[in-house]
Amino acid sequence: MKTMTCKQLGGACDKEFAANSFEEIAELSKNHGMEMFKENDEAHMQAMQAMKELMMNPEKMQEWMENKKKEFDSLPDN
Repeated sequence: MKTMTCKQLGGACDKEFAANSFEEIAELSKNHGMEMFKENDEAHMQAMQAMKELMMNPEKMQEWMENKKKEFDSLPDN
């Protein structure tokens, strides 16, 4: 199991997520983002806007995802 923070995954806080795969940790981060959206958390709203802009360029988004997956894979197991 590996751990990454919300900030490491493009978010705005130091909440930690632990998972066995990048796909699993991405889902945990997404769920957290939805919770923060419901709470209208300003810092997370800004982070979401930055991600939205990144998603407008499929090549940059793909590169970002590949880099985050590499970062996850390089982390030591907990």
